[in-house]
Amino acid sequence: QVQLVESGGGLVQAGGSLRLSCAASGLTFSNYAMGWFRQAPGKKREFVAAISWSGDTTYYADSVKGRFTISRDNAKNTVYLQMNSLTPEDTAVYYCAAGGRPGRLVRQEYDYWGQGTQVTVSS
Repeated sequence: QVQLVESGGGLVQAGGSLRLSCAASGLTFSNYAMGWFRQAPGKKREFVAAISWSGDTTYYADSVKGRFTISRDNAKNTVYLQMNSLTPEDTAVYYCAAGGRPGRLVRQEYDYWGQGTQVTVSS
């Protein structure tokens, strides 16, 4: 059974940083491209960042480019999202996803999803 468990969310002031982690089990992690998505209250879930199975290629939404960094540790079956210079507009539930389609990692066409972790940025 595949499980993706996010952690690291919380409350932070504007300008602060958080690092999200997503621990995967039940799958050969190194075979899967991974992504982070988020859903703010009253809005649709949107793409944040993605990383190829090898970690060589990363993708970012324009809204987070230069502030967020996605990385992975295949030995630990974990993907990370380092978030810096946070703003209240980053407030959302952040979801980890596994199994994105090559060339379409920004789309929500992933095989597995975590339950999400809340990130709240106060002004």
